[in-house]
Amino acid sequence: MRLLSRIFLAVGFSLLAASASATPDNPQNGKDYLTLDKPQQTENTGKVEVLEFFWYNCPHCNVLDPVLHDWVKKQGDKISFKRVPVAFRDSFVPQQRLYYALEAMGKADEMQPKILRAIHVERQQLDTEAQIVDFISKQGIDKQKFLDLYNSFGVDSKVKRVPQLQQAFQINGVPTLAIDGRYVTSPSIISEGNGRMPEPALHAATMKVMDWLIAKSAKPAAKK
Repeated sequence: MRLLSRIFLAVGFSLLAASASATPDNPQNGKDYLTLDKPQQTENTGKVEVLEFFWYNCPHCNVLDPVLHDWVKKQGDKISFKRVPVAFRDSFVPQQRLYYALEAMGKADEMQPKILRAIHVERQQLDTEAQIVDFISKQGIDKQKFLDLYNSFGVDSKVKRVPQLQQAFQINGVPTLAIDGRYVTSPSIISEGNGRMPEPALHAATMKVMDWLIAKSAKPAAKK
């Protein structure tokens, strides 16, 4: 009996250790984050680049947004944060143009929570150019200036660039976060690697993994 007890105790400790090694306090490649086979070039700003791949209609992007907003604010000058509106289908393109037109106007950050609220709380449909323009005209934004940018060559170029980014960063779902052109993580990746957990805990875990990846990327050795 004592031998069996020792065996069970040893097994228990080994399982506990394995579980601890996979927690966000000690992130593991393949469980808490993924390393890209081919690192992507980032802007040479002296800051760690963080990209959020998102879709306005995604309910998970909506719930994560305020958590991510607070995290970005907390990082200060350590990071360069950018959003990338994905397109898994052609029907996503109007919302991509919405984001990039607002970005060109310097209003993307200001409008992000308002758009998410309109879609997910007020249940407004913002899927077509007509619906988007009608919404924008009620937000105190110059309608004609918005339309000019919405249909501009600059916005068109950014929209056409997104599929290349999605392929390079191996994006197959949103929200997904890319750090330093080398790593990607997301609530879904962490959930798959560590088991199901309440969404607030999952979001907290995601931010901890990102903190760890930021620190890792900031080290000179990470650039080698």
